Formats: sequence, C-alpha cells, structure tokens
Amino acid sequence: QVQLVESGGGLVQAGGSLRLSCAASGRTFSSYAMGWFRQAPGKEREFVAAVSSSGRGTNYADSVKGRFTISRDNAKNTVYLQMNSLKPEDTAVYYCAAGATIATMTNLRVGYWGQGTQVTVSS
Repeated sequence: QVQLVESGGGLVQAGGSLRLSCAASGRTFSSYAMGWFRQAPGKEREFVAAVSSSGRGTNYADSVKGRFTISRDNAKNTVYLQMNSLKPEDTAVYYCAAGATIATMTNLRVGYWGQGTQVTVSS
C-alpha cells in the first residue's frame, strides 16, 4: 500500500553534510510514523532516527544525536534526514521506512521499506 523512494545519497568528505529525502505514495502517509535506518557492509541494519505521524515527536540513535535531524512534510508526503558533521563511520546504505509508532520503529518493527540510498563519507 505504501511505496517509498529515497534520494539524496552520495559521496562527501568527513565534516560535510547531506540531506536525504524519502517520497511516499498513498493518502495514508500522515497516519504512519516514519524512520531512517542504515546498514554498513558486514553489519546488521540499525535504527537511526524516527518521527511520529504528526511530526511532533522524534527519536535518534545515540550515535547521531546532535548531528542528524529528521523531519517530515505531510503535505508533500516526504520525510527528510539532514545529516551534518558526517563521519566515516556514517558510511552505509540508508533506508527509509514506515511503521506504526516511534517506539515500534526503534525496535526495527517496520511495515514498509524503501530500496535504500548509498551514503559514503571519506576521511
């Protein structure tokens, strides 16, 4: 029912910034919590950030607090991840996802996944 398409990934130097976008289909976008996850080679997929359906609540992994900001524009059916002060350890494929609540998404309980976009941070 929900289709998600990520964009905005690329190659940046350490200390640089990127903004990822995730465009969602359907009329029910505003009913979902939205989140970002990432997976580096040889590692498990991990939670990065999530935002509530209204946009009023957020949660972040400790590793990105103070550097990344998640937001959403329900009128545009789009969720964003602003990434500042990027580090080489942020290198991963970043996935957009839709789920029930921030709490469930923090535990990787996700209803829909996007295809992912590559973020590479050079040192």
